[in-house]
Amino acid sequence: MKTLRLATLLFLVSLTIAVAQPRVLIVTAHPDDESGCASTVYKITHELGGTVDLAVITNGEAGYKYSTFASEVYGVDLTNEAVGRRELPAIRKKELMAGGKWVGIKNYFFFDQTDTHYTLDCDTVLRSVWDVAWVKQRLTKILQQGGYDFVFTMLPTDSTHGHHKAAGIIALQTVSELPAGTRLPVVLGMGGGRVDGPRYTELPKYSITRVDSDAKIYVFDRLQKFGFKNALDYRTPANWLIAEHKSQGVMQTYINMGDKETFYYFAMNGASRNEEVAVLFDALARPRKQ
Repeated sequence: MKTLRLATLLFLVSLTIAVAQPRVLIVTAHPDDESGCASTVYKITHELGGTVDLAVITNGEAGYKYSTFASEVYGVDLTNEAVGRRELPAIRKKELMAGGKWVGIKNYFFFDQTDTHYTLDCDTVLRSVWDVAWVKQRLTKILQQGGYDFVFTMLPTDSTHGHHKAAGIIALQTVSELPAGTRLPVVLGMGGGRVDGPRYTELPKYSITRVDSDAKIYVFDRLQKFGFKNALDYRTPANWLIAEHKSQGVMQTYINMGDKETFYYFAMNGASRNEEVAVLFDALARPRKQ
């Protein structure tokens, strides 16, 4: 019994060491999608000593419809589709990196795929819009070189943007197809702020998107208090990030857009790696050192 306890303790210690300075790659469809895990990223980079990189599949040029205020900021009519599609790729990259500065994102990988329009259809995106083979090839190299412990990607729910679905599917497929000998990161699906109501299970026709029904939904609480009179919480760095996305005026309506950042555990990770995620989120739940 003592031997078993010692082995268990050593295992847990090894896991704690493994995520003490976690390496994370976020895979998203558009500049600004990273806002869904902004507070988690802040705590990883500023308090756990971790590293977070970001891979963005499109430049978000279809966001011209939300650029009314930004047209004044940038001195060009971004709501004109032709103008917006021409100017927004460079603008949104700059906004993305300005926002990432506040939460500690280190490296950015831009895949420059076409952002066509809002759609719930991911099949067309994967078949004929994005160069999926090239995206997966490049993502494979990034994963091999980065030595990541975790990948955060979009949870491909029925109601989310087809580009979000496609980004999540590509991330899952790429990790599952990594060459032998490559370190396999644990893939988590960013699921927004709701933990009540019906649970996400999988996207029809894409079994790789199935989540482990026995695994908990991991939650980062943005309302963790700290500072003078416990007046501060982790909504602030998320709000700073969102504020940099000026070309997307709708983003500003998401300020204080919820108290939770939730993450689903995909079944493809295997049940045995749940413990790694539990250790990470235990560390994320610890009070900030004053």
